[in-house]
Amino acid sequence: MCLAVPGKVISIEGDGTGKIDYLGSTVLANLTLLPEVKIGDWVIVHAGFAISRLDQKEAKKTLKLFKELEKISSVE
Repeated sequence: MCLAVPGKVISIEGDGTGKIDYLGSTVLANLTLLPEVKIGDWVIVHAGFAISRLDQKEAKKTLKLFKELEKISSVE
């Protein structure tokens, strides 16, 4: 199973890559599958490629759910 954690695009390079912020951790991803992506957009990255773009509301909702799951799992 693959978890799709939303990340925010914080920079875009001329070679089609960009830096993605995952709650403070930064990764480099290939953005060529989503040429319309711009800095500030939220994306889902799989195997190093940004594969979908989502709006900020949906990204924040998903991140909130992950935080709730983290709280639940730390109780057990």
